[in-house]
Amino acid sequence: LAVSSPFSGDAVRFRRDNAPGSKPGAASGSDPSGTSGAGVGGTGGDRDGKDLAGPTSRAGAAAARGLTAEERAIVAKLQQTDRQVRAHEQAHLAAAGGLARGVSFTYATGPDGQQYAVGGEVGIDTSEVSGDPEATIQKAQQIQAAASAPADPSGQDRAVAAQASSMEQAARLELATEEREEQQEQNRRQLEAGHRARQAQSYALPDEGLPAAGRLSLLG
Repeated sequence: LAVSSPFSGDAVRFRRDNAPGSKPGAASGSDPSGTSGAGVGGTGGDRDGKDLAGPTSRAGAAAARGLTAEERAIVAKLQQTDRQVRAHEQAHLAAAGGLARGVSFTYATGPDGQQYAVGGEVGIDTSEVSGDPEATIQKAQQIQAAASAPADPSGQDRAVAAQASSMEQAARLELATEEREEQQEQNRRQLEAGHRARQAQSYALPDEGLPAAGRLSLLG
């Protein structure tokens, strides 16, 4: 995860970079959304998640013909990395739901001429829900779930989860304050209502037994 001022800038990036130890050419890019959102991965990714499929095994097998043993080992490592990166970002996407702002990948070109994902980013909205701490709590919990969704969350993933936890705690404190103030206001109204009732009773003095001429009414 690459955090981009998650709570002042509205978004974070779940990032995974896992390039194998080879010498492929890298092709990189950024989240094409153009928003302040975050993205998982670096380049070439599309926001619809179509790139999550990865290169076809048939094309890779055809391109691998004629490679040396060392080059085939590099390709195998790139294929493994590609699968891991895409699975990692797919886990973020699935858990983020409607908070996701797209996915993008960083690619490396293998000896077979194929491009393989070696890093990824998923953009996610991390802004608070203004004036609604309860909704902010729910949103923070979903951000935490999205950050922790992969089987192997990165250090950046854990950092974003921790920041979302802080946002949740702040919202819980705000909600508790609101509930306490509402309870205090309710208690105040009840005390006022009881005071008015007692005041009304004190004005209604009993006058039984008095002659009609001596009866007084204090109710005005």
